[in-house]
Amino acid sequence: MRQDFRFLIIPLVALGTACLLFAAEQRPGYFASSTYMGAILVAEVVLACLWRFETVFFPVTLGCFFVAGTGLPLSGQSVTLRWVFLFVGAAAGFSVWMRDSRERHFGAFHLIALFAVLAAAASATGSSTPETAVLKAGSIFLLFLYASTGVRAAVAGREKSFVSGLVLGCEALVFFISASYLAGFNMFGNPNNLGSFVGVIATPIVLWGALTAESRVQRQHRYLALGLCGVLLYVSVCRAAIIADLILIFAVTIAMRRPRMLVRAIFAGALLFEVMAMASPSHLHQVADTLSGKFIYKVERNPAHPGILGSRLSPWDDTVSAVKRHPWFGTGFGTSDLGEVSFGVQQSSTSTLDGSNREHGSSYLALAEYMGILGILPFLVLLFLLVRASLRSLSWMRKTRSPLHYAVPFALVTIAGLIHAGFEDWLVAPGSYVCVFFWACAFLLIDLAPRKSREVRGAARPPALAFVSGATATAAD
Repeated sequence: MRQDFRFLIIPLVALGTACLLFAAEQRPGYFASSTYMGAILVAEVVLACLWRFETVFFPVTLGCFFVAGTGLPLSGQSVTLRWVFLFVGAAAGFSVWMRDSRERHFGAFHLIALFAVLAAAASATGSSTPETAVLKAGSIFLLFLYASTGVRAAVAGREKSFVSGLVLGCEALVFFISASYLAGFNMFGNPNNLGSFVGVIATPIVLWGALTAESRVQRQHRYLALGLCGVLLYVSVCRAAIIADLILIFAVTIAMRRPRMLVRAIFAGALLFEVMAMASPSHLHQVADTLSGKFIYKVERNPAHPGILGSRLSPWDDTVSAVKRHPWFGTGFGTSDLGEVSFGVQQSSTSTLDGSNREHGSSYLALAEYMGILGILPFLVLLFLLVRASLRSLSWMRKTRSPLHYAVPFALVTIAGLIHAGFEDWLVAPGSYVCVFFWACAFLLIDLAPRKSREVRGAARPPALAFVSGATATAAD
C-alpha cells in the first residue's frame, strides 16, 4: 500500500505547487503574513514526520514537548505546536495500529485507561471552570490514545533500534544540559524541572544503558553520563528526584543480586560530593547549609513548617481540605477549587496560566482533589497494574541476574516516576514532557513486561526477549 502511494508523490507535489501559485496570485497577503507562513511550515513538518511515522514522529513529538518546557529557542511556539503533534499522532497512530494485523491490540489496561478518561470527562462537567477541565480531559485522552497506538506502533518489531535511540538521546541531552549549565545557561529555569528530567527520564534510561553496554568504550561514556546525572541532581537539590533515584539504584542492585554494585554506587556518590564540595572551598559552608537546610528541611522556602517535609505540609493541607469539601466527584479534572480567587483569572486553551491552578505537593493528592473518591478509582487501578508489571520485570531480573530485557528500561522509568510523582504535580498534566514520556513508557511496559518465568528459556520467545537470547548466545561463545 505504501509502494502504491509513492507513485502518487510527483502528481501530488505538482498539484500542491499549482495550488500554492494560484493562492499567491489571488491572495498575496496571505504569503506576507508570518502566521500563515508558519502554519504552512508546521503542516509541512507534520506531513514529513507522518511519512516516517514509526521512526520519526515519536521523537519529534517528545522533542516538541521538551522544548515547550524549557527556555530554548522556539519554546513559545512549541507551547501550541505540541498539541498539534499530539492530536495528529493520536489520530494517525490509531489508524496505523488498527490497520496492521497484530497479535495483540488492546487489553484490560487499555480498557481501564478509557474508563479513567471517561471519569475525567465526567468530573470536568462539575468544575468551576468547565471549559478548562474539558480541555484537560481531552488532552489526557489524546495522550492515552497516542501512547496505546502510535507509540506502540513505533516500537513493535523494532525494539532494539527504539531502545538504542532512546539511550543515545538521553545521553546526548545529559551532555548538552551539563554543558549549558557549565556555560551559565539555565534552560529549565526551575530546579524542580531539572530534577524531574534527570530523576524520571535520564537516570533510569542511562543506568540501563550502562548496565547493558556492549563495549568498553560504550560503557565508559555511559557511566560518564550517569555521573553527570548525579552532578545535575546535586545542582538541582530536588529531593523528590534524589529519593526516587536512590530507591531505583537500590532496587536494581537487589534485583540483580549484585550488592557490590550498591557499595560502588555509595562510594561514587560520596566521592562526587567531595569533589563538588572541594571544587569551591569558599562555598563549603554554603554546601553544608544546602544539605541541612534546602535538602532536609527547606527552611528558607517554608519557615512556618519546619521538618523534612515542611515545604509540603501547606499544599497537602490545602488539598485535604479541598477533598473534604468535594469528597465524591472532586473539583473537576485538572482544576482546583480556588474560591473567589478563581473569578477573573484568564484562561488559555494551550497551557495552564499562573493563578488558574495551585500546587498540591503530590500528583496523587492532586488526583484525589480533581476526581474525588469515586472518580479516582480507574486511575488507582492503572497505577496498580503498572506497579505489578514493574515488579514482574524486577523479578525477571532477579531470576536471571541480568538486565537484558527490553521491558527493564521502561520499568525503571515507571518506578522512578511513581516515586517522584508522590512529591510533584505532573502525573496527569499532559502539557508536561515528563508526563508524556512516563505514560508512553507505561503503555510500552504493559506490552513488554515478562508474564511468566518460563519465558526466559521458552521455545517461542516474544520479540522483546530476542535481546536476551542474543546476549546468552554471546556469553556462551
